[in-house]
Amino acid sequence: MRTAFIDMLCSLAAEDERIRLFCGDLGYSVLERFAYQLPSRFLNAGVAEQNTTGIAAGLALSGKTVFTYSIANFPVMRCLEQIRNDVCYHNLNVKIVAVGGGLAYGSHGYTHHGVEDMAVMSAMPNLCVAAPGDPVEARGITSILALRRGPSYLRLGKAGEPRLHEDTVRVEYGRAISVVEGSHITLISIGGMLGTTLHGAEILLQRGVRAWVLSMLFLVPLDRQTILDASRSTAGIVTVEEHEPGGLGTAVAEVLAEVVAFTRFRALRLRREPIKVSGTQEGLRAEQGLLRAEGITKAAELLLRTTELEATH
Repeated sequence: MRTAFIDMLCSLAAEDERIRLFCGDLGYSVLERFAYQLPSRFLNAGVAEQNTTGIAAGLALSGKTVFTYSIANFPVMRCLEQIRNDVCYHNLNVKIVAVGGGLAYGSHGYTHHGVEDMAVMSAMPNLCVAAPGDPVEARGITSILALRRGPSYLRLGKAGEPRLHEDTVRVEYGRAISVVEGSHITLISIGGMLGTTLHGAEILLQRGVRAWVLSMLFLVPLDRQTILDASRSTAGIVTVEEHEPGGLGTAVAEVLAEVVAFTRFRALRLRREPIKVSGTQEGLRAEQGLLRAEGITKAAELLLRTTELEATH
């Protein structure tokens, strides 16, 4: 995803002189293309995320569109005060990019796990929160955020994520993408869990269950209408995210609680506790027990069985 992001940003910056890119002493093998092509618009601000965000806010006040880029929680947790007070309060054109969301940097330990970021950022005023599920979505979202006035948060995977869409897929601000049509159960994924969710849907199809798979690209603004459509047209909803409580599952549950009288619902996500071991992203997902295709199918089938039992009584 990060390669798709930088490719699109370079293309946009070639047409828009306002675009700037700042990093925190990282991004080697990824950001060089922008730095070489547009050296006067690239800044390595060092390991100083608070200063980076403050500089970005100052340039945004002068009419620039500034992308800040760092690993996992560094561009969020280390400088949340500057994001809240300098960027969001003033509704500035600063786009905060976190690479390696979730457990992508699992081998680096808890300091590099981005597992609370969407909950934190979705509480900030004026801030758009987006998380693409594949490189195609990443390119589309980058283009939208560069043109959108106001602050944004873009949560990317690390590298090597497969392309799950055709290039012709339409990415729209605040809208989910219907990836697979189905009528029995709805699976809603955000960010890097899309591939695993599609695998779960394939297993369900082999068992006679047709799942409607949605990629929820934007947590803020949330596609409330599609969530409500899913609650009315399928037997239940399962959300899938590489994040602790406070993210997609919480947001979807809030929509359902406000509007729908009764909907079967299950949120699959990380537990609300620090992961105190290091390991691969896949291994740490497995340790959590749910963020695998088998966990998705089990949750979906349980909702369906519960609905069928109630219908017989």
